[in-house]
Amino acid sequence: MFRSRSWFGGGWGRPKNPHSLEHLKYLYNVLSRNQTVSEHNRGLLVETLRSIAEILIWGDQNDSSVFDFFLEKNMLSFFLRIMRQRSGGSSFVCVQLLQTLNILFENIRNETSLYYLLSNNHVNSIIVHKFDFSDEEVMAYYISFLKTLSLKLNAHTIHFFYNEHTNDFPLYTEAIKFFNHPESMVRIAVRTLTLNVYKVEDTSMLAFIRDRTAAPYFSNIVWFIGKHIQELDNCVRNDADHQSQNRLSDLVAEHLDHLHYLNDILCLNITDLNQVLTDHLLHKLLIPLYIFSLTKRTTPLGDVASANMNRLLQNRALSLENSWSPHHENYINGGKVSCVVALFLLSQVFLIVYHAPLVQTLAWIILKTDKTSYEGGVDKLLEQYSTEMKKQKQRIEESVDSDTSTQSSSKEGSHENLLEEQRNVTDEEKQRLATSPSESVVGIEKPFLETIFNSLDCTENDYTTLFSLCLFYAVANNKGIRSDIIEQILKPKKTLVSKSTNDKDIKYSYNMQLVDKILHVVMLSCQPTCRVRLVTLELALKLLVQLVMCDGKCILLDSHKLTIEAAKSQSTALLRNFYKSEEIFLDMFEHEYCDMQKGLLNVEWLCMDSAVLLPPTGTPMTGIDFTKRLPCGEVERARRAIRVFFLVRDVVLTLNGEIETQLPLTNPQSCVQIDQALDLSISRYNSDLIGCTVIYKDGTKMRRFLVIDILQLILVEPDTKRLGWGVAKLVGFLQDIEVSGDKDDSRCLHITIHRPLSGTTTNRIPLLSAKFVFDDNIRCMAAKQRLTKGRIKARQKKMQHIARLLEIPGQSGPPSPAFMGASGGGYTSRQMGRNRERPLFNRCPGLAAPRRESSPSVVHRADAEARRSRNTAESPSRVSKLRNEASPRTNKEDRSRDSSSSSKTRSRDSSPRMPRPRSEEIPLELIKKAPNSVIDMAPKISILPRPQTPKIECEQSQLEKSGASRDKDSGVSLISDISEETSFIADEGDSAMIAKSFVETI
Repeated sequence: MFRSRSWFGGGWGRPKNPHSLEHLKYLYNVLSRNQTVSEHNRGLLVETLRSIAEILIWGDQNDSSVFDFFLEKNMLSFFLRIMRQRSGGSSFVCVQLLQTLNILFENIRNETSLYYLLSNNHVNSIIVHKFDFSDEEVMAYYISFLKTLSLKLNAHTIHFFYNEHTNDFPLYTEAIKFFNHPESMVRIAVRTLTLNVYKVEDTSMLAFIRDRTAAPYFSNIVWFIGKHIQELDNCVRNDADHQSQNRLSDLVAEHLDHLHYLNDILCLNITDLNQVLTDHLLHKLLIPLYIFSLTKRTTPLGDVASANMNRLLQNRALSLENSWSPHHENYINGGKVSCVVALFLLSQVFLIVYHAPLVQTLAWIILKTDKTSYEGGVDKLLEQYSTEMKKQKQRIEESVDSDTSTQSSSKEGSHENLLEEQRNVTDEEKQRLATSPSESVVGIEKPFLETIFNSLDCTENDYTTLFSLCLFYAVANNKGIRSDIIEQILKPKKTLVSKSTNDKDIKYSYNMQLVDKILHVVMLSCQPTCRVRLVTLELALKLLVQLVMCDGKCILLDSHKLTIEAAKSQSTALLRNFYKSEEIFLDMFEHEYCDMQKGLLNVEWLCMDSAVLLPPTGTPMTGIDFTKRLPCGEVERARRAIRVFFLVRDVVLTLNGEIETQLPLTNPQSCVQIDQALDLSISRYNSDLIGCTVIYKDGTKMRRFLVIDILQLILVEPDTKRLGWGVAKLVGFLQDIEVSGDKDDSRCLHITIHRPLSGTTTNRIPLLSAKFVFDDNIRCMAAKQRLTKGRIKARQKKMQHIARLLEIPGQSGPPSPAFMGASGGGYTSRQMGRNRERPLFNRCPGLAAPRRESSPSVVHRADAEARRSRNTAESPSRVSKLRNEASPRTNKEDRSRDSSSSSKTRSRDSSPRMPRPRSEEIPLELIKKAPNSVIDMAPKISILPRPQTPKIECEQSQLEKSGASRDKDSGVSLISDISEETSFIADEGDSAMIAKSFVETI
């Protein structure tokens, strides 16, 4: 039929298999015929370049001849020729070309193929090509291409990029030009590339970086960070209304990126690079801009500033293109930033950087610099630090030599303790070390430390206090700082004092001045009108524990112990003012406890939050977390009081070496769990076992048995293996249920079980929301009553438990069953007896007792008998007999009630029920409540006054009570079986009063 349409014959037509050497030859022919880019062929070139990358990746894994042909034809030269063209459409093709190269180098796995691509120096020619970086796509693909190449660097491939003879390293030098590019993706790629370069262990390459690029590049970094900090300080100063939080957040995040990048370089442990970088950071950034900003005095730079300026200007001349701003000298001459910003930034430095030479120098300058050294400037500070370190090293060596010469076998111990032990210590010195060890720790001769201590004053607010505590915590927990630098200031100190040759005593001391400051913050936090945020209090207590805990024990002095105990009492009294019987207090109490347990304070995360840099605010409209702002409204003040109580109480327990035994309010270990097997024959579950059908919202129906425990609602499925046992399929707390009836069906209940409170969730998702259908309306009414009363009782018990925690009068005694759970220790013998003697359903689970209507004739018959006894003369023997019958009732009321309730013949289902006026009904939860409870339930009880009746009615009532036992055998009882709700209303005083009135009547 038809021959190939190709001008070069059938062999040069498009092959059917796109993954083949023939297809690569076809694409090479296309490139050869389209070496000049135009608007007409740019689409063809883009598709050709994409196909070439695809074939090369396939050939890397399947056919080595593909790369042989690629190198034989030197196809990378076509790529360079396309890049260097300035004709129309070349920029469009360059984007595809960079993308092709990026995909190609990213997916090649064979080292031989990689060496083929990197040979002939074509890749370096592509790197140094002057692309149009004003095009965002070109910039993105170019920097991504460079980062991909850096990932392929190792001891073998480094020679393809670094030319030792020409002393040229284009991959590195071209990349660092974009260190401060406006696009964050570009900046991150440059940092990744430089770290990949530094990791390669090549001596000549590292020497090139140290000699040719380290000083200008690190100086460039330092200046950009300083300029960035000034922008951050201006944002803090000019945003008192919290209107620029997004901008401030970006600035803080960028500073954190800088610090992590510097720490990554230092962690590589390249001695030459670390020395250059540390020198630039100390001389040009951390000391002149960070530390000197702590004081309000004029920055003592003098001639040092001029020297620094000259070095910076020289570095600027050596700097790379597109790396500097024309306003270079502002950050040195501009002076300092605010004290708040300086404290915040220094905290970030000590929390992130662990390089020992750097952080030890900074810590020593902050904690031990005197006024004389401060006025001498940066060089004077560093010189004094170097001198002190040399002296200390010499003293340690001398002490070791003297110790080895005098004692051949010495036990382990620090050199400071050995020196302290060898010298003579008088009794006055011992007393001073034990009582006031830190009187000379802070003084006016230490300007930086004095400023930080003064910032701990939070009488007006805790704006600077929070950052001072952050800085102290960060310095105390930095792994790169030696303990002798921070000992006695931020850590407790142990001193060996020899009483005799063999008797040694250990004296503990701590920074009393700092502890006084922290305890003052804690005491202010417990005041009702204080302006101390919760995060400040939590951090202060966290630092306090570190200062006074040594060797697992508390070394607090008695005066400080009394202060922290007073703070606990004050926090308890503060929360007691918010204690209410409403349900919202219980929910709030448990929610705050769960939130605090799951969200423990992380100081490093705290210093990442830019919101704390702004002045403390009390409005939630700013979006700042509750713990990082002041409370707004009565509800938030109650939440704050709850958290203060938890924080102070926990620290007191820690300092006393005690374990928490009262919280949480519900002990999860004693609760029934899902899929747990239950013995339904015991009274705990059998008494309230009700069969029902659960209908879910999706229409699913399941037959379950409803078990109402002390704290939980349990849906049970019968166990197929064991008779009388069941398996819990769903468990929910009674305090979290909502019950409502169905208007259309009296056998149905709509029950919603909410999930238990979690740490940060505010909207509680229901655990179950379904319709429960019972066998009849009697069971439905009984279930609703038990669920409603169980919810009320569970909440009341927890409120009583909270009242005991708050030491509210009238709430002493053992923990409530709400905390003890379902264990036997949570019940009293009287309560257990009542639960056993009052089954809701008798004989068979799920079978309701028939309703018995008491006949009015019983009351009428009693009234008639009373009138007959009033008109008829009673014999003396009859009177004495009645007296004898009334007296046992008075003396043995409880015993008769227990015995009657335990008797099967006098169950509530076997005797008529006397009607009771609605006005005299008393809810069960109010009767069982302790009389000394602080929760006032009196308004819920409504009892109308009884009408005045003759005294003979008391006589007749006693006759009815005494005659109940005589008429029992006949099957008719004058007194109906009294339910548990009213069976224990009358106490001994009431019985005595009835007997007395009965005697008077006679």
